[in-house]
Amino acid sequence: MKPFNCAYVVSDPKNRACFRSLFIVAALVCGAYFISNAFITNEYKDRFSRWEVINMLRNSKSVTCKNQCRPPGSEALPQGIVVKTSNLQMQPLWSDSVKNVNPETSSNLLAIAVGIKQKEIVDQIVKKFPVSDYVVMLFHYDGIVDEWKDFEWSDRAIHVSAVNQTKWWFAKRFLHPDIVSKYKYIFLWDEDLGVDNFDPKQYLSIVEGEGLEISQPALDPVKSEVHHPITARRKNSKFHRRMYKFKGHGRCDSQSTAPPCIGWVEMMAPVFSRAAWRCVWYMIQNDLIHAWGLDMQLGYCAQGDRMKNVGVVDAQYVVHFGLPTLGVTEENELNSTEVKITQRQQLPKSESPAPSESHKIDNRPEVRRQSFIEMQTFRKRWENAAKDDECWVDPYQQMS
Repeated sequence: MKPFNCAYVVSDPKNRACFRSLFIVAALVCGAYFISNAFITNEYKDRFSRWEVINMLRNSKSVTCKNQCRPPGSEALPQGIVVKTSNLQMQPLWSDSVKNVNPETSSNLLAIAVGIKQKEIVDQIVKKFPVSDYVVMLFHYDGIVDEWKDFEWSDRAIHVSAVNQTKWWFAKRFLHPDIVSKYKYIFLWDEDLGVDNFDPKQYLSIVEGEGLEISQPALDPVKSEVHHPITARRKNSKFHRRMYKFKGHGRCDSQSTAPPCIGWVEMMAPVFSRAAWRCVWYMIQNDLIHAWGLDMQLGYCAQGDRMKNVGVVDAQYVVHFGLPTLGVTEENELNSTEVKITQRQQLPKSESPAPSESHKIDNRPEVRRQSFIEMQTFRKRWENAAKDDECWVDPYQQMS
């Protein structure tokens, strides 16, 4: 067998032409491969390098920006475009569509839980609060909204409707601190208040002058339904912070340091500063809609000593009518049950009962029972929270 002679193969003209062809084809294939691979690789490299650069920039700025408090979820946005809060100021659909009588944002908020039966009382309350200084928000617990339209102020009020819900249910869901942060004071009132002797401007003048973060107008002791002596108006007094009770259960004297002797307001007409409301909102429980027991802990939100920053204003007072609202409904006996209809149809015509008139169904005992249960639940939650939070220090523990 002859040995393979490379020199011969290469020197042969035919073989040289063949090798050149193969070499050109192979070069073209390899070139195409490397070029396409380079494009793909560069594309991925560009992507990866771009994010690497971004991450490097973020890391390099972390020292500078670590103290910037960004709301969760806004980290992907430039800080200047982030709007952390809002307000309840209504805006026109276009610039000339509405005559804006109050171009500046109102400085305070009046929020009331209302039913149509107290329509005239609510009208008197709203009229006491100047348009220029107050946004009005009505919580309709009976679901009736349209029948309020005959009041001239209705169109500029915020109407929120949810049937059979309490003021505190509404407040927890629609008065988030970031929504009402632009309002200096939040009036969170019931609907059954007489305001003939109340002036909001003079009231806030006293509140600000005395540094009251949580307050309420005093109640006329003659015309009002007064549940707690500390809320009763004192004649010839501008305001008071404590009450005195020397007989019976729950005595209060000048040495008392805890609610309801001092640092306490009732829940029917509280007024909160912006800072106090931010704290109170967090304390309201989603499921405890009657808020019983909350009043005893409001002092923790007084932005300091509850013995100084919580008070009742005597010079500007209201009447608490104590009208039944939630839990009282009207039904027509004629349509109350199918059983009665069936019985009437089976009776002879002469014995058929006369159509009955609508009557009130009073579920207030059940509402009160539920309120008491919620108060016990709230107290238990507070006790557990205080016990479980190792970082929290009770500022009033040694006083009680």
